[in-house]
Amino acid sequence: MQYLSFYTLPVWELFPKIGKIATIKLLLLVNLHFQIVMTLATKPLSNYIAVVFDFDDTLVPDTVDSLLESLNIDALAFRRERIQPLIDSGWDNILARFYAIIEESKRQGNKITQEYIANFGKKLAPFDGVAEMFDRLRQSAYAINPKVEVEFYIISCGMVEIARNNCIAPKFKAMWGCEFHYGKEGEIEFVKKIVTHTEKTRYLFQLAKGVDNNPKDDGKTFVYRDVPAEELHIPLTQVIYVGDGASDIPCFSLLNEQQGITIGVYKDSTAQDWSQEIEISQSQRLMNLASAEYSEDSELMRSLTLAVESLAKKISLLQLSVGE
Repeated sequence: MQYLSFYTLPVWELFPKIGKIATIKLLLLVNLHFQIVMTLATKPLSNYIAVVFDFDDTLVPDTVDSLLESLNIDALAFRRERIQPLIDSGWDNILARFYAIIEESKRQGNKITQEYIANFGKKLAPFDGVAEMFDRLRQSAYAINPKVEVEFYIISCGMVEIARNNCIAPKFKAMWGCEFHYGKEGEIEFVKKIVTHTEKTRYLFQLAKGVDNNPKDDGKTFVYRDVPAEELHIPLTQVIYVGDGASDIPCFSLLNEQQGITIGVYKDSTAQDWSQEIEISQSQRLMNLASAEYSEDSELMRSLTLAVESLAKKISLLQLSVGE
């Protein structure tokens, strides 16, 4: 009994030589030490999941073809006769596409203006089910863990101003893509910002770090590996990327390397046709490949839901490690 009663004494009386205040400070330091050890032993926590989409042929029909059709132009013929010759002569694919569009706008009396693009974006209808997808995925995460937040992003090699004016624009935290410079009358004059296939990965790094939408080009965007993990807004392991083609391959490769989740989509073809056309390498293989259909019971929606749920469960496990 005497042995047991020893531990019922006030804790500072166990260390009479250093006194009450010093004993409390010592215990606080010991407690802090164990907290630090636990933090260093377990992975940092981020309560965010990022779902990143390409835009053209992923969430909406191809914007170049749709824009040309709004001008009563045969899109297939335009690509064959106006864009492809530029590419064959050494032009970059994206620059060739926009140069041809700018020239066509001039030929039609500067018909394509900033206002024209904005109105076009408002009228462009997303694929069926896209508008409802965002809330469904957020609800899936919430059902597993109310503390998990799902954020949506667009990274596109297309005309981002079309996306910014689309009905689904409010669902996204940020959008990146190519932009035009406009003349005095609002007409398109030149491309002021271009996002190449490889540069798409830059914006994956950017959303991971949680930096501003318009960062200075100081070379720090790509230093993802140098940023302490606990300072990341969203680690790439908690990023889901959805894309439809060759422009998405660098992002597929990066996220596979970082153990993120990659999902490919195809429209008006089959999975086999898509695989043969895109020629995915071993390091670029996808978690799943599905038709660009976003109805609740579609394979793509089931894939997205499972991806979100798996990351929500992973975050729940990490929360246990830090005592949340």
